[in-house]
Amino acid sequence: MKHIYFPEPFRIKSVEPLKILTREEREKKIAEANYNVFALASRDVYIDLLTDSGTGAMSSGQWAGVMLGDESYAGADCYYKVQEQAHKIFGLPYVQLVHQGRAAEKVLLPILLQGKKYAISNMHFDTTRAHVELAGARAIDCVVPEALDTAKYYDFKGNMDCGRLEQYIKELGAENIGVIIMTITNNSAGGQPVSVENIRQTREIAHKHGIKFMIDAARYAENSYFVKQREPEFKNSSIQDIVKATFEDADCFTMSSKKDAIVNMGGLIGCRDKEIFELVKQRTISFEGFITYGGMSGRDIEALAIGLEEGIDENYLKYRIGQMQYLAARLEEGGIPFQSPVGGHAVFVDAKKLLPHIPYYQFPAQALAIELYLEAGIRACDIGSYMLGNDPDTGKQLEAEFEFTRLAIPRRVYTQSHLDVIADALINIKERAANIKGYKIVEEPPILRHFTAKLAPID
Repeated sequence: MKHIYFPEPFRIKSVEPLKILTREEREKKIAEANYNVFALASRDVYIDLLTDSGTGAMSSGQWAGVMLGDESYAGADCYYKVQEQAHKIFGLPYVQLVHQGRAAEKVLLPILLQGKKYAISNMHFDTTRAHVELAGARAIDCVVPEALDTAKYYDFKGNMDCGRLEQYIKELGAENIGVIIMTITNNSAGGQPVSVENIRQTREIAHKHGIKFMIDAARYAENSYFVKQREPEFKNSSIQDIVKATFEDADCFTMSSKKDAIVNMGGLIGCRDKEIFELVKQRTISFEGFITYGGMSGRDIEALAIGLEEGIDENYLKYRIGQMQYLAARLEEGGIPFQSPVGGHAVFVDAKKLLPHIPYYQFPAQALAIELYLEAGIRACDIGSYMLGNDPDTGKQLEAEFEFTRLAIPRRVYTQSHLDVIADALINIKERAANIKGYKIVEEPPILRHFTAKLAPID
């Protein structure tokens, strides 16, 4: 595979020193963290790929905006700037600030799921699934079957399986389904894009059955870049035009602005229905603060208004996706299996194939994440059975469709040299893969356990 790397469309103005611990020090630190990478102190991590959420580097324009942030409790000037940008980019008439994506889910999903039993998505991510369950409903995933073969190329592995969706609606009853959610890009399937055609088909099915259609818009800009590259209808369209087509007639959206708006904190809810929006505002006041600041400081809101525009710049997106393509090419050369083609915000290493001797209930993706930290001080995370958790009704461990170790690349943070360190570390691990052991959970909470659970190696 050819090494594709698009140079940074920026120059570096400020740097942050990194510390590299010895192997012995890393062994001690991960044991003290009970083999949970979330419990590691960031100062003990060399390259941090735990998440791309809120970990990006803000631009000089955003930092300048921080100094302009209006900290008024009500009616701050920066609030109106975000409103203007969000209306222009997404096209929905009503937009509410919240402090991050899971806050958007906490506010909106109980409204949509009141008295309902199910939410269906191309794939729910962890916090979305948790908030569906906290609202008393159950989350059902409905991704296309092409996504399940990680080695097979398919343009839009994030797509909803519309045939299966129709079957679910028939079996479960449209009156029992509160919302159909399209996650773009599809994180749990490997950061895979969704076509606009599939979004339109899914929306039509939802509306035909009287079900609300919602977009999880965390990585809408990266999704739009893939659409431009792969969907013939949009090959000559601007990113902005593709975003408008994506959100056309969507009933609502939630967004973690910590991804494609390249800020350290922030989120949005968009609505088309005024009655739903009034309920959103009421819940925002209860959980997030007054509606014009939504749990955020004015300086962060100002940075968000700027980041919304920077995140849809095509030169930036070309570089951003290029980083994933470069790392994927290095891994392919080294014989490391991953979800192919590579997604937008991360490379998802197929731990099930790399560590076939570790069963799902001993969490191969978590084992690989721990091994990466031991090898080179790299922090990644499990997107597999460990993250999926237990069945909310039976309490039994669920088996995930995938066992991915996600290498989430923060935006505008790491250079090509860092990507080479990541690739070399995985290639080294592959040489001793047969000797890597699985893990067991010794303590866990009932919801979103992967953040705080304690583990131990299998003897």
